[in-house]
Amino acid sequence: MTTFDDRENAFEAKFALDAQMQFRAEARRNKLLGLWAAGLMGKSETEAAAYAKEVIAADFEEAGDEDVYRKLAGDLGALADEATIRAKMAELKAVAKKQIVDEI
Repeated sequence: MTTFDDRENAFEAKFALDAQMQFRAEARRNKLLGLWAAGLMGKSETEAAAYAKEVIAADFEEAGDEDVYRKLAGDLGALADEATIRAKMAELKAVAKKQIVDEI
């Protein structure tokens, strides 16, 4: 194997790891969002856990965050406006990334 092949393999491995970390961070963020929204809606702990799973599943409808936003906005109604939901999405994405990095 040449040095070029080694570098190529290293870049491919890093890309795969980065993609996996991004996926895990988004899933964690969605779980945290679901728990946050469930708290606003006054759900019990069991209901909150189930709702968090619904939010995670909503992210598989299309690429990007709009599917998650629509789910939260539709379910929260007047409990949270667009700016509040989007700010919480950004805040919890940073929290999720930190949690994942801390676990490694």
